[in-house]
Amino acid sequence: ELELYQNYPNPFNPVTTISFYLPQPEEVKLSVFNIVGQPISVIVEGTLSAGEKHVEWDASDRPSGMYIYQLEVGNKVMTRKMTLVK
Repeated sequence: ELELYQNYPNPFNPVTTISFYLPQPEEVKLSVFNIVGQPISVIVEGTLSAGEKHVEWDASDRPSGMYIYQLEVGNKVMTRKMTLVK
């Protein structure tokens, strides 16, 4: 089953790893939004093979605060929160 895991470490400074599991090859979009819902980064966009995936996000150029990451796979959308502390 499709899974979106909590990023690690959390809170982080300035790099974190976002992991997810795909049960089959899928078209995927992994995005980061600020706390008011504005898109700030697309980390992954494209077709990925099945299995566990690990993606790093470098927030060196971003202010401290809460961010939301969103995984879109087919008609499913999953979100989680993460905290950047500088």
